[in-house]
Amino acid sequence: MKITKKIVLEEHDMPRQWYNIIPDMVNKPLPSLNPKTMKPLTVEDLEPIFSPSIARQELSQERWIEIPEDVFNLYRIYRPTPLVRASGLEKALDTPAKIYFKNESVSPVGSHKLNSAIPQAYYNKIDGTKHITTETGAGQWGSAMSVACKHFGLDLRVFMVKVSYEQKPFRKAVMNTYGAKVFASPSDTTEIGRKMREQFPGTSGSLGMAISEAVEEAVKDPYTKYTLGSVLNHVMFHQTIVGLEAEKQLEIAGDYPDIVIACLGGGSNFGGIAMPFMRHNLVDGYKTRFIAAEPASCPKLTRGVFRYDYGDTEGYTPLIPMYTLGHDFEPASIHAGGLRYHGAGSIISQLAKDGYVEGQDVQQLETFEAGILFSRVEGIIPAPESTHAIAVAIREALKAKEEGKEKTILFNLSGHGLIDMMSYDKYMHGQLENYEVPQSLIDENVNKIEAIQPK
Repeated sequence: MKITKKIVLEEHDMPRQWYNIIPDMVNKPLPSLNPKTMKPLTVEDLEPIFSPSIARQELSQERWIEIPEDVFNLYRIYRPTPLVRASGLEKALDTPAKIYFKNESVSPVGSHKLNSAIPQAYYNKIDGTKHITTETGAGQWGSAMSVACKHFGLDLRVFMVKVSYEQKPFRKAVMNTYGAKVFASPSDTTEIGRKMREQFPGTSGSLGMAISEAVEEAVKDPYTKYTLGSVLNHVMFHQTIVGLEAEKQLEIAGDYPDIVIACLGGGSNFGGIAMPFMRHNLVDGYKTRFIAAEPASCPKLTRGVFRYDYGDTEGYTPLIPMYTLGHDFEPASIHAGGLRYHGAGSIISQLAKDGYVEGQDVQQLETFEAGILFSRVEGIIPAPESTHAIAVAIREALKAKEEGKEKTILFNLSGHGLIDMMSYDKYMHGQLENYEVPQSLIDENVNKIEAIQPK
């Protein structure tokens, strides 16, 4: 039997709208709160940090949001991305399951992050922003914003989590090549950075710290705004182009997923591929499973609590209803830097709370084992973040084999790992290890946020 390897959409089949799942949710996400007033956020609350267009989109209740023409034209450089039948992986696992992956690694920066970076740069440009600040974990978001800002003539300053800054020096070089200035976070260029360095000598940093630094810079100048690569609603909307394309491609293949899988940091690539399919569970009664693959060293869905919490370490952001390990939580120095974040976005958290999303945590060594197998049978070296999704896809494919059931599995290959070869080299030389988070550490950090819960 001939297996179709790659399913490619024509350009005219590209989605012209982003999807907002909130109108279709059984229980809408709780509102994010202004931490000073403890009242639901307004556009005016967000405008000191974000551009007005982004602030309005963050609070949007529209089901479908038009993609601006300037954004669509830049999407056309690399979209639609291929949907690939992972026949090599199927054969290696000897599974009756059909495995597909959406290949977001073909973007100019090698990951899905450009899907939100382009519209965020566009909206900032039309709103009169001159300078952008942002954070980045492994460097994919910083790279994406560097390209997007260059397209729209914006300056960019990136605060990169220190451990990734040191582990992934070529990510910094990529951002510099595109014209961005990059700082290891916590840095000595901001008040919060200096405070964190003094308070936690030798810290490897965290996304929460880097966000605090970027926001601090943004609020000091009316022509400077902050952009975020995950967690918030508008980022999820932008990423749904991934799932909307995949839905059309699977229709061409005459298939539909029983299971949808993606790695989870703040939730952008998981939400992007999952939400367009999830609407059929919510509206049409489908029974697709949605699995968020997270690192065992940062297990917010599997071991965190559902609470209001800050999106950053210092408490500059709104209070977000999320599954969290506490905003002071500093994850272990795993190589999947983009997943080292303490909380999940409010949409994903509510869907998980309601039972529509399940979390699976994965140890670091299992992820690299999965990444190497995938590389050898499919020819693509995946980013350490994406290997979490691959590891869970392998688990589910082997479970299908044990049960003797045919299942269709879809996962998001959120990025390639060609700038992450140092981590692969360390794995192959036995220099990586697993990290188990002590429950006492989670409890300690979760207990700290009880005082900021709304009364």
